[in-house]
Amino acid sequence: MSSEILVNSTSYEIRIALVENGQLVEFHMQRPTEKGLVGNIYRGRVVRVLPGMQAAFIDIGLERTGFLYVDDVYISHADLETRMTKKDQPCGKLELSSDMPDTDINRLPGMNIEDLLTEGQEITVQVGKDPIGTKGARLTCHITLPCRNLVFMPLTDHIGISRKIEDEEIRQTLKERIEDLRPAGSGFIVRTVAEHASREELEADMEFLLLLWDEIQDISSHSTVPAMIYEDLDITFRSVRDLFTPEVKRLILDDRKTYEKLRHFVQTFAPKLQERVSYYQGTSPLFEAHGIEVELSRALEKKVWLRSGGYIIIETTEALSVIDVNTGRFVGRNDLEETIFKTNMEAVKEIAYQLRLRNIGGIIIIDFIDMEDELHREELFTSFKEAVKKDKSRINILKLTEFGLVQMTRKRSCENLNQMMCEPCHYCAGEGVLKSRRTICYEIFRKIARNARRNSSTNITLKVHPRVADMLLKEEETVTNELEKDTGKRITIVPAKNLHIEKYEIGWEQ
Repeated sequence: MSSEILVNSTSYEIRIALVENGQLVEFHMQRPTEKGLVGNIYRGRVVRVLPGMQAAFIDIGLERTGFLYVDDVYISHADLETRMTKKDQPCGKLELSSDMPDTDINRLPGMNIEDLLTEGQEITVQVGKDPIGTKGARLTCHITLPCRNLVFMPLTDHIGISRKIEDEEIRQTLKERIEDLRPAGSGFIVRTVAEHASREELEADMEFLLLLWDEIQDISSHSTVPAMIYEDLDITFRSVRDLFTPEVKRLILDDRKTYEKLRHFVQTFAPKLQERVSYYQGTSPLFEAHGIEVELSRALEKKVWLRSGGYIIIETTEALSVIDVNTGRFVGRNDLEETIFKTNMEAVKEIAYQLRLRNIGGIIIIDFIDMEDELHREELFTSFKEAVKKDKSRINILKLTEFGLVQMTRKRSCENLNQMMCEPCHYCAGEGVLKSRRTICYEIFRKIARNARRNSSTNITLKVHPRVADMLLKEEETVTNELEKDTGKRITIVPAKNLHIEKYEIGWEQ
């Protein structure tokens, strides 16, 4: 599989496109005015503890407080014993053991948020999910620091190996190397890209991460709360860290300054890949030359056509997305069941692709066309699970229901493509629909009839949007004339282009 990373960098926006076999599969964007927060570490203050929700709100210096759930709280034995002593609660109630690792504390039965946190308490947290819609950032106390080959978990005594490294012998070798290199009590996860990394490369990453954590702790001890004590890499360097795998043939940049910085970064953390970094000097803009602009425009549309003539509709809300599969223009050749099965199977690949491209997360409901054949249903489910394997986000899929629905979740850490690039319609406030012209006409008729009796004016000037005026003068002309007779008023209709289609002005004149 041929892959490329394209980086379009300007002073006002940085855009990253991951292209596989000539097709855009992932898109990331960062604007200085809307910079993401995921990965940043803050020293914050607890402003409210909510026992009913088993969560707390943390002030980290942003416009909205962050949200910290009880399972994401980390607290040491020493802190917990102090807390319980202040509350006059014996620690024995929670069955603490002196040889129990700190990371097991948040899994103890009976441990509530009010036992772990108090209002006004200072706490170190990391952003796990950006603020989305009206929700503040999702926070965690379980700090993770990623590098090229490793992810450091300073508060966890654990060694993990990426599930995508399937060779058991390689997994065991990597685990032994990390066990031999790591300091006691620290945790590391070996990333997929490190499958063939040497001992020296792993050791260099580990040394860098340990020094970084020491620096973060030092900054934290001298910071005034609330404060940011660590800012994650910007999107360009993250693209190298997270996307620039050995499978990527080229990383192309169109900005000379960014290119020089990235070359130096790659020389430090991935020297084997530095020859694959190139500077784009074409006459056409980078994204236009590779067809990315067209693909992005399509990715913002609700309707996505399938090659057969069928289509899918994608509707997204704040926490839930719904995908509907339809046969559209596809009528098949043999029987109905075969037509439906072919449409569903084609939709499977397109849906997996669109979820990754649009970065749709949260709860997702897919309404496939109903199929009676049980073997077809099983094959559809198996194909869908296979189609989403390329997606790096954590995905959980449930079996097809008897109504042909697939329920799934996809981990969401930031806004999806629509949220990043679009905003609610200022006409309909994001509803997606407007009152029909006929509804507006009848609303006007009722208002005139209601007020005519108590108003002595003989003339009515009605200012409306031109499309509404057209309906009043043509399709609803008979009703308008009857209203004039019933009220004894003369109605003059004036088209006004500057009016919203749902707005109108009724003027009463002598």
